[in-house]
Amino acid sequence: MNKNVWLLAACQSLMMTNNALLVTTSALVGVSLASNAAYATLPLALQFMSTMVASIPASLLMGRVGRRTGFLFASLIGLAGGAVATIGIIQGSFWLFCLGTILIGIFNGFGIYYRFAAVDVVTESMKSRAISYVMAGGVIAAILGPNIASWTDGSFEATPFAGSYLVATGLYVLTMIILLFTRVPHQRPVSSEQTKTRVSDMIRRPVFVVAVICGMLGYAVMSLVMTATPLAMSHDHHSLSDTSFVIQWHVLGMFAPSFVTGYLISRVGLINIMLAGAVLLVMAVMVNLLGLSLWHYWFALLCLGIGWNFLFIGATDLLTYTYSENEKSKAQAINDFSVFSAVTAAALTAGYLQNVFGWQMVNLGVTPLIAIILLALLWLKRTHPAPESQQISVSA
Repeated sequence: MNKNVWLLAACQSLMMTNNALLVTTSALVGVSLASNAAYATLPLALQFMSTMVASIPASLLMGRVGRRTGFLFASLIGLAGGAVATIGIIQGSFWLFCLGTILIGIFNGFGIYYRFAAVDVVTESMKSRAISYVMAGGVIAAILGPNIASWTDGSFEATPFAGSYLVATGLYVLTMIILLFTRVPHQRPVSSEQTKTRVSDMIRRPVFVVAVICGMLGYAVMSLVMTATPLAMSHDHHSLSDTSFVIQWHVLGMFAPSFVTGYLISRVGLINIMLAGAVLLVMAVMVNLLGLSLWHYWFALLCLGIGWNFLFIGATDLLTYTYSENEKSKAQAINDFSVFSAVTAAALTAGYLQNVFGWQMVNLGVTPLIAIILLALLWLKRTHPAPESQQISVSA
């Protein structure tokens, strides 16, 4: 495997470490700083929102200046975000903390393209494995992210978690260093085809739509349940260490399967792996509805993470078959804008649903989304049983 894949995987792992840290702590920081507990998940929602807003200009900018230049620029923004969030916690300013998470979200708006950058540095036959290996970088995040929250909780006695975000700031510096050694080829469009392709042309491609739906709704389901989990566990009198344990295993479930997901796709089939991911989301909801013990949370969030992994990697792989080289930046921008629009809505909804209606409604609320994913995949299996073997951008 190309060494640049591993360097991109390292960058992915650092980004996801900080994201896991935010998932574990941001709602708790929000409760301590906000005037109303209903705003507890607003900082995380703003992070997702800024990722959504940044996703389109990030893709188009990197289409012009190259992936590495774009990633380096974004790292400076992430560095500023970590510093601002730390200052916000120390000063007890909820809105300054929110500004920090917005800047971190802008960095993520660039970082979400690490997986597509991996596709640019490998051969056609290795695409799914390259995507998987980059996503596997999140395994480090599963270990470090929640534990950084626990290890640094008391670093600043009067301001819990300030030390956590100070560490996060340092991780953006490390990302910049790794990027200096990374090489991603920059291929400019060779014709005017990219500018002529309209969004309406792309969304008339059914398989493109299925790829976007599965990536978008799968991520939204995972985000809504994951974001509400720390609040639900706190409500059920579970300790911070219990919450960190559950989130750690959830993030492991999100990324550890990546070492084999690409291989499974090549052996079992792309659609079958995505269907397995949707079934695992169903299992997560069912377990959450059955009980409130630590082990119910643990097993449900583990299933949630693995299900997301299969769906997200599968949807990313599927998407790469639905556009030409000259359409790449626009197609990826449409996809990731759609994905993080749904994630933002889920994160905004999570705190409200949990605080007003409770944990049961959070889980019941995601069931229609999972049903749509299943129906879309069953249609795809009937009409395009082996999409990876077809030139979908031309024929579908």
